[in-house]
Amino acid sequence: MAGELTASKIEQLNKMPIVESTVGKSDDGKWVIQKTIITSIKPVKYFQKMLENA
Repeated sequence: MAGELTASKIEQLNKMPIVESTVGKSDDGKWVIQKTIITSIKPVKYFQKMLENA
């Protein structure tokens, strides 16, 4: 069953940030535009705890 993901591996992957990358050309064709978006999802309690300890 090589190639199958274990439950612990799926849980680990779900905790990782989502990385999206796009490459395009400017409207005038003079520039290459590379855009990377990193999205992380954290519970509100995480930020509340951070603010309490600041």
